[in-house]
Amino acid sequence: MSSGGGSAAPLLTPYKMGRFDLSHRVVLAPLTRQRSYGNVPQPHAILYYQQRTTKGGLLIAEATGISDTAQGYKDTPGIWTKEQVEAWKPIVDGVHAKGGIFFCQIWHVGRVSNNTFQPNGQAPISSTNKSMKPAVRANGIDVATFSTPRQLETDEIPSIVNDFRVAARNAIDAGFDGVEIHGAHGYLIDQFLKDQVNDRIDKYGGSLENRCRFALEVAQAVVDEIGADKVGIRLSPFASYSEASDSNPEALGLYMANALNKLGILYCHMVEPRMAKLGEKFETPYSLGPIRNAFKGTFIAAGGYTQEDGNKAVSTGYADLVAYGRLFLSNPDLPRRFEIDAPLNKYNRETFYISDPVIGYTDYPFLPSDV
Repeated sequence: MSSGGGSAAPLLTPYKMGRFDLSHRVVLAPLTRQRSYGNVPQPHAILYYQQRTTKGGLLIAEATGISDTAQGYKDTPGIWTKEQVEAWKPIVDGVHAKGGIFFCQIWHVGRVSNNTFQPNGQAPISSTNKSMKPAVRANGIDVATFSTPRQLETDEIPSIVNDFRVAARNAIDAGFDGVEIHGAHGYLIDQFLKDQVNDRIDKYGGSLENRCRFALEVAQAVVDEIGADKVGIRLSPFASYSEASDSNPEALGLYMANALNKLGILYCHMVEPRMAKLGEKFETPYSLGPIRNAFKGTFIAAGGYTQEDGNKAVSTGYADLVAYGRLFLSNPDLPRRFEIDAPLNKYNRETFYISDPVIGYTDYPFLPSDV
């Protein structure tokens, strides 16, 4: 990827992630796009993902529902039906045709939903029956008011774990190289992990070990189904999206890192602590450093990274790979732009979640080919 005779910037150096040979360390973050009509991936996604594919580049697909109870947003894709699996195949083939490595992020929203998204209009399921404030926007996406969730019974939890297992199998059947378990951003797994949400009194609530049990059972089931070398997980211990915060996020992150080491999973993808603005500087009392040091596999960091931040994270060993969301959305040729220090397109928030199959989706310009 390097241009001229100079040495490549840290982000543009090769990296071996398990059995995958990455040509650079710029990862396409999973981005909800809401263009999978009726929860079925559409042919326009072939172009969208292909545009962002480089030979040896890692892409993580948008969050993909594991079951008919996993939905909380309009037109997000699923991977629980045969039709959905078949619809993913040409999209995955499109990425592979350009030499990319493609992981499917598997997802259950839990209580970040309302009964209009649920089968037979039932209540969304969660670790709790506590509802969220109606005014909350979930991760920047407008959702109708949230319905009061129903707390899962202890004996129902294995069937949800199994839904993750089946979704992972389906992703491999669709041709994906692996799966990323979505354990972040206030969704179902996070609703079990975080002590400000999880108010259970069974073996899935209370102590740190109990709160992590569901996440680790999901990870174990997915590893048993498709192999640890094809499994990643995304976590956000420091975040408080959808009213999911924890009183001791560093302890939570460290516990999960050490427990995941025992499963030998391929990577951990972690969201940076939210920055607080103090005067002119952004600061946070937390860092992913201790968790990164504890985790033995590949470590991916995400959260508002610039090119400069990403190079620093890789060069200092703070992360192996850096996931880019908005910048990769608006610059389909982001690794190339980083390589030659080209200016970046600005992203347009207004078109992030519209259902148009082109606008805000596949119409961001590339650099001219002669640059």
